[in-house]
Amino acid sequence: MDRPVLTAEEAKLSYAKYFNQPLAPIPQEKLDIWHGPAADPSTVLPFEDRAKFQHADVPGLQNGFAVAANGTGFVANTTFMPGVTPEMFYWWFGWHSVTSDLRYKIWDKEDHWYARANKPDYVKDPSVPLSQRTWGVDHQILEDIGLGADDLLLCFRRPADLGYDESLLGTDDCLGMVCAFGRGNTPAVMTHLIRKAEGGVLFCSRFWMGYGPNEKGELVKVVPDGVSIPEMGPRALYGHNIKEFSNLAAILPSVYAEEKDKPW
Repeated sequence: MDRPVLTAEEAKLSYAKYFNQPLAPIPQEKLDIWHGPAADPSTVLPFEDRAKFQHADVPGLQNGFAVAANGTGFVANTTFMPGVTPEMFYWWFGWHSVTSDLRYKIWDKEDHWYARANKPDYVKDPSVPLSQRTWGVDHQILEDIGLGADDLLLCFRRPADLGYDESLLGTDDCLGMVCAFGRGNTPAVMTHLIRKAEGGVLFCSRFWMGYGPNEKGELVKVVPDGVSIPEMGPRALYGHNIKEFSNLAAILPSVYAEEKDKPW
């Protein structure tokens, strides 16, 4: 499949300039992790312990990828984002899913085609707090994490519905949080949160690959016992994550400043 392109209609939009500029560089230490050996499975934060992620002293891997002992995949990434605030964080996760596919493309112009919310009117509703504009919203996504273009349905939910403590939201360790489970070739549960940092935030991500909802809607391991996700899966997802979030760190403050007061 051809790489994403800037359409004639998109070229007229004020934020088209972000598609035309080079992607932000990825720190060398993260490139070394991506191309190096997988992490020790013992460093994986078990899915059952995911609530520990809301605390700064979360145990285990902070940057890298692994295949856990139970055959599931795990990815962790931490990105310092200078000048980013909780409002920007929440605004981005709603804004990029409505109105124009270009909003998702500028996040990673080489690998993102679109992210389309199934409830755009809700996402655009000014009476809905920014922090809640992903709650109960599904994003139909086309992207390539390094294994070929793939359709994905990312089902965002309120943190309490995915096992997190909402009383911790707004604290220094958990200034903001968005979480979802994905339906696609490799089901996964995703959580992003931001922590307070000098001059900005630490954008922290965790992915548990091989987990998804059962018939009752409970999040469980869906990889059969005795089967393991190939290492190339979490490796590719880590590589994609460090690429897109390095770029988001570079563009988010200016995109927000220029677009936040315009109609969604």
